[in-house]
Amino acid sequence: MEIAIIAHDGKKAEMVQFLNEHKTILNDKNIHLIATGTTGTKTEKAGFEVIKLLSGPYGGDAQIAARVAEGETNMVIFFRDPLEKHPHEPDIFMLMRLCDVYNVPLATNPATAELLIKAL
Repeated sequence: MEIAIIAHDGKKAEMVQFLNEHKTILNDKNIHLIATGTTGTKTEKAGFEVIKLLSGPYGGDAQIAARVAEGETNMVIFFRDPLEKHPHEPDIFMLMRLCDVYNVPLATNPATAELLIKAL
């Protein structure tokens, strides 16, 4: 199972905390993490194996969206900062739309992510 993780700058620490709280589940051999650039770097520093893609503003969100459309990514955990403007909003909306189109579970906050992880 491939899980994509993304976090806006103001949510990266929260993402790392979330991952650490669910380390046992996420370190399972059958779960592979992919992440956008900086989120991936912070995830690696926390001790997780992760495939890093481009940073979100440089196409990382679009890369994950493509993996969703290709059937590679099975779940997306995207801790968004809804109070900030982001220059790559079109890519973010495309990713969210493709998760809906391809029926891929998408969590945009820790409460929803918690439910998805517990369902594993």
